[in-house]
Amino acid sequence: MLKFLGLEAALSLLSRKLLYLWVRTQVLPQDLTSLKLDPDKPVCYVLQTRQLSNLLVLETETIRTGLPRAMGRFQSLDVREDRSFFFLTRGETPGLRRKNRFAYSPRLKRLVQAAIGNPKFDVQLVPVTILWGRQPQKEDSLLKILFTDSWATPSALKQLFRVLIHGRGTLVRFEEPISLREMADEGQGEELTLRKIARVLRVHFRRQREMAIGPDLSHRRTQVTSLLDSEPVRKAIEEEAREKNVLPHKVEENARRYVLEIAADYSYPTVRAYEKFLTWLWTRLYDGVRVYRMNELVDLAASGPEIIYVPTHRSHIDYLLMSYVIFKQGMMVPHIAAGANLNLPVVGGILRRGGAFFLRRTFKGNNLYAAVFNEYLHMMIQKGYPIEYFIEGGRSRTGRLLSPKGGMLAMTLASYLRDHNRPIVFVPIYFGYEKVMEGGTYVAELSGKPKEKESIWGLIKTIRDIEKVFGEVHVNFGQPIPLADLLDEQYPGWRDESPIEDTKVPWVTKSVDVLANRIVTHINGAAVVNPINLLAFALLSTPKQVADEDLLVAYLDTLRKVLADAPYTDRVEMTPLDGRALIEYGMKMKVLQRLQHPLGNLIQLEPQQALQLTYFRNNIQHLYTLPGMIACFLTSENALERSRIVELISNLYPFLQAELFLHWRVEELDGVINTMIDAMIEGGLLAVRSDQTTIKAPNRNSAEYMQLEILARSVRQAMERYYIAVALLTRQGSGKITAAHLEELCSLFAQRLAILHEHPAPEFFDKGVFRSFIQTLKRIGILCENEQRQLVFDRQLQAAANEAQIVLPHDVRQTVQQLTRLDAEEIRKAVAEIAAKSKK
Repeated sequence: MLKFLGLEAALSLLSRKLLYLWVRTQVLPQDLTSLKLDPDKPVCYVLQTRQLSNLLVLETETIRTGLPRAMGRFQSLDVREDRSFFFLTRGETPGLRRKNRFAYSPRLKRLVQAAIGNPKFDVQLVPVTILWGRQPQKEDSLLKILFTDSWATPSALKQLFRVLIHGRGTLVRFEEPISLREMADEGQGEELTLRKIARVLRVHFRRQREMAIGPDLSHRRTQVTSLLDSEPVRKAIEEEAREKNVLPHKVEENARRYVLEIAADYSYPTVRAYEKFLTWLWTRLYDGVRVYRMNELVDLAASGPEIIYVPTHRSHIDYLLMSYVIFKQGMMVPHIAAGANLNLPVVGGILRRGGAFFLRRTFKGNNLYAAVFNEYLHMMIQKGYPIEYFIEGGRSRTGRLLSPKGGMLAMTLASYLRDHNRPIVFVPIYFGYEKVMEGGTYVAELSGKPKEKESIWGLIKTIRDIEKVFGEVHVNFGQPIPLADLLDEQYPGWRDESPIEDTKVPWVTKSVDVLANRIVTHINGAAVVNPINLLAFALLSTPKQVADEDLLVAYLDTLRKVLADAPYTDRVEMTPLDGRALIEYGMKMKVLQRLQHPLGNLIQLEPQQALQLTYFRNNIQHLYTLPGMIACFLTSENALERSRIVELISNLYPFLQAELFLHWRVEELDGVINTMIDAMIEGGLLAVRSDQTTIKAPNRNSAEYMQLEILARSVRQAMERYYIAVALLTRQGSGKITAAHLEELCSLFAQRLAILHEHPAPEFFDKGVFRSFIQTLKRIGILCENEQRQLVFDRQLQAAANEAQIVLPHDVRQTVQQLTRLDAEEIRKAVAEIAAKSKK
């Protein structure tokens, strides 16, 4: 048939035109220059199986994209071939004359012979994966199985149905070329070279198919049976039956209900419906979805590890966004760990069919549920399903990353230690929005309003916001974290340990803590500076959130330059808009307003937007923490030696690092701070005295000094929170107050300070931020707890207070000191009043 098509070009053209009346394709990669094809060497495409439809698609797409034609001829040296493709395996041909489907292609044989005979001859072998609909084989309907793109090679009839049913969702993926010359240069002879090429290509196609459609999925009932028959679950059933003195089959029924409560019910039609709906939604809701470093993720997935996606949790949109981005790149959508609060009527079923599996907030006191969930997670990891979960435990209401929870990480680690044949890689992901649907709710909750329970009505109220414009969404992939490498760092002998049942073993607990911290640090290391968060960062640090337009333009450009000259990490992405364009974008997004004035226009935050914009300011707060600290010290002291600046920041750095998950190690700080000082000098924010060792602030009447003062304000609030906590501790005395009581006091005092000094950000008095600070003090040894769980400290705490107060304005210091002089009875009444209001 191929020869016939070669002789009859018109019939080939007609066949392709007819096919493409129905077929619609998505070609990856979108930028084909990333294939790095050498124009001086011939190309030969490789298709996995002998199917006419795949060949017609390949020929059409090579013509469309300008690549060398698949059915075109090539000539190199003395080698001539009338076609530029071959099939790795033959299709299934019934009957007595069935050919060996794994026999080598004659064209491949000739190419290998030519490469062995002529050391100058080379061919670029380009594997091409074509998937029709990308559905794993799992459905119990015979009709669906017939039309599904699965692991089995289809018959001609089945392929026809597949084209008819799934032709409008066809994926064509071109891969980077494999050099035939490099294969032949190993001197193994023709037969061994053919074997090696075939083996490399088979592994390649298997990985591509697994990456796109996932491993073969069994029916959900089979999963339930498999889980209930597993040794850990059987053991938990027996133990519960014995402890509660009930029949084992009764306990088994409970376990079965737990499995059905937890397990996803992945449905390809549902996923395709998601794709259609979300394509419409993103077009209606957002101006675009920008994805960074997707090629790195595709390459990682193709190498075959178990991928655990660990994104930041900004919004309920995160679930949908991650799956959409992954699916559009031709990869299998992850199974997503969702809180049981989202297992709502109707909605829960839809999420479950999209790959969501549900877990309760706590497993405490229910060993059977814990055993079932652990075994379900282990099953998914072993079968190679990509998994996604949010280690913050909930959506951030402040825009900062929340302290990570180690529960899912510990269970993943336990599964890996139990069976580590398949490597696990964690992929941190940064989501950056320019508006979030829940923005108003977040501000209300931070201001004291109780958190609303998830409900269908709440979802409907959120959907009403679809009429609004939410700008762009940014998705950036952070540096991957191979689990084996991390364990080698923390406990080199881990491979020799027997499978653990208790994740509270000290070295495991430490490894989980390190992993959790590394994930959130890598998420912050992949931050995206978009127009809205940069405008929010700049204006929220100005008095009354208003600035001269020209000054604001200059300050925005300075912020961009400082980060360009001293990058936080090489994965941080910066908006390409300059200061003037940023302001116009803010006007378009209705977060800014321009106030006309004869002496020069003023730019102000929209009054109703100011509180919500603190959320976006906090998305990038960590990027400017070090320059903000330097600005604090130089606006307070006017001039300091470099060594003194390094010393002051180093003393306060552990507190900042814990709150903002900064990535620099303490031993790196000297070089990092000096690089940042040089960048600020280059940007005009600082100057150097003639002795070359003293750094000074610009003239106080200059525009540069005003910029430096605005930058200093961006971190002063954090310093004020630290000072409140330390001042209260030292006032109460060592061994006189518990951590919980201190959190309440800090929040109460911060509320008052916010009113007195016009701090608009509600997270300024968020108890969670104070809780993190107190935990940091305990971790670095400045605080500890006695038997009554009261906080004990020494003189080192007062030294920390002295360092913090250097950067605070005199009026703020005075206010805090006055507040801390309140007597115990006044404080007790105030805390009781706050507690009573929160219960209403």
